[in-house]
Amino acid sequence: MTDILVIATLFLIAGVITVPIASRLGLGSVLGYLLAGVAISPLLAALHVDVESIQHVAEFGVVMMLFIVGLELEPKALWSMRKQLIGLGGGQVLLTSAILTGIGILLGFSWQLSLVCGLILSLSSTAIVLQTLSEKGLMKSDGGKASFSVLLTQDIVVIPMLAIIPLLVAPEMLASGNNVASESTSGHGQALSLVAGLSSWQSGVVMLIAVAAVVLGGIYLSKPIFRFVASARLRELLTATALLFVFAIAALMSLVELSPALGTFLAGVVLANSPYKHELESNIEPFKGLLLGLFFITVGASINFSLLADSFQTVLLMTLGLMLVKAAVVFTLGKLFKVKGAENWLMALGLAQAGEFGFVLLAFSVARGVLPPPIADSLLLVVTLSMALSPLLFIVQQKLIAPRYIAGNDEEPQPSLPNDKKIIIAGSGRVGGLVDRILRVGGFETTVIDYNYKQLESMSKLGFKYFYGDATRPDLLHAAGIEQASLLIVALDEKEQITKLVRYVRDNYPHIHVTARAVHRHHVYDLYYYGCRDIIRETYDSSLRIGRSALEVLGIEKGAATDIVNLFDQYDKQLMRSMADVYKVGMPFDENPEYLREVKSRIEQLSPELERKVDSLLKEKRVQ
Repeated sequence: MTDILVIATLFLIAGVITVPIASRLGLGSVLGYLLAGVAISPLLAALHVDVESIQHVAEFGVVMMLFIVGLELEPKALWSMRKQLIGLGGGQVLLTSAILTGIGILLGFSWQLSLVCGLILSLSSTAIVLQTLSEKGLMKSDGGKASFSVLLTQDIVVIPMLAIIPLLVAPEMLASGNNVASESTSGHGQALSLVAGLSSWQSGVVMLIAVAAVVLGGIYLSKPIFRFVASARLRELLTATALLFVFAIAALMSLVELSPALGTFLAGVVLANSPYKHELESNIEPFKGLLLGLFFITVGASINFSLLADSFQTVLLMTLGLMLVKAAVVFTLGKLFKVKGAENWLMALGLAQAGEFGFVLLAFSVARGVLPPPIADSLLLVVTLSMALSPLLFIVQQKLIAPRYIAGNDEEPQPSLPNDKKIIIAGSGRVGGLVDRILRVGGFETTVIDYNYKQLESMSKLGFKYFYGDATRPDLLHAAGIEQASLLIVALDEKEQITKLVRYVRDNYPHIHVTARAVHRHHVYDLYYYGCRDIIRETYDSSLRIGRSALEVLGIEKGAATDIVNLFDQYDKQLMRSMADVYKVGMPFDENPEYLREVKSRIEQLSPELERKVDSLLKEKRVQ
């Protein structure tokens, strides 16, 4: 127990110190975790800690991450991605593997050995890429979506790779491979498997049954199970149930020798329309974050610095060569699939590294006698080093490349951002698009900024002039003429992005009137705290209209229904204003006792008054 506590303390101290520093320097949390691992690696070596064993546990964070990603997708959305999955993702794996295989053959290795190395190195890091894209708010951008398609395809092709690699044993490796395999299994129990000893077709049938069980279980068993557990009204049981789903699916996939990450992703897609979707996501998210952080730390700690020192130039050249090849392949495919400008660079540089599945496939290849241990050790170092360098490429894309495209310096002529307009709208979706149309009808010119290139392209065909970019970035706001603007309308979708933009503009351009979209009533308080005084709850007005319609259906005359809704509107706004002073930003409202007491007190005070006014109103209408 003492050993576990000491090791856990080391990991936590390293993460708590380095990650905030890295984030403040704009390096991102992933690089912070990697640096934390590098910093504590000498201590872990002195304590004889088996970093590889910890890494196997931490890799479960990737499994959880893909489950959460699956929850955000619906089967229809996945089907709509089929062209990118097959063409972009499949093309990347095939082309990268072919080029790396060719390079290996030119260097004098056998084609079998070269192909194995090419297949392993063609995979990118799902953990690093998705984590970084999520942190930067780029998952819904065109480059983020295309990157996700490639990563999903890579996770899928791990399955055929596990079947193909054992068949690629070079003749000269057969004898040594048998020795390695025997050594790797000596002293260890045989892993549990439902397909051990079965023929290929029998194994295939068992795998299909397992996948069908995941799909059918998600459709028919999740609701009754969660309904049963929810009846206990214990949050820890809901958390345990969410973990049970993920663990059970991962275990089933492992038993049939399929990828646990792929299995949990499939389960997430199946449960995307479940009423318990958000409960699953909220309960798993903290575990995912901790395990991913632990995984990145183990990657940094597993760098073999002695081997790196002995063959520094060779390993560095191999790493840079690999990243150059992968970036070139992805960039070329992105051009073919019409991923344009900064988005294509985001995808190309983001996917340039090798991935965590490389650790699994390298160990698998050595155990099967396909790769000699010295080559596997060098490749392991290349995989680790490329992952460590990957966050730097994201910074290069964000700081050096993306700004070149803000003003429209793309391959095709793009209109430059006007700097003489007085109205800026951030977001061109359901809210921003309608607001823009209303203002144009009123005779006003607007500058609309959105990160969705396809949305902008579609609107341009209708004659609307929108501009591409992340409206939360100060340099883009400057290019759009934020200094001369008199009105900023924030119509973004994400709560965090809305708050970030409002806070920045209110701090730096207090003369600008900011009208902001709020996701819910507590988001209103956040925006109010940061200085915004013109806040519109996105569903509030439509809710009032629905309530008025419901009153009319229930027999109340239209004028009376309108008056009742107006009274409620006044009551709710009075309640909101009175609660602003006791709401604490950053603290969940249900953990703020002063806020809860005030809400209860105000409701008890104002509700009877509202009810009396409504009753009096209805009596007047009846008399009339």
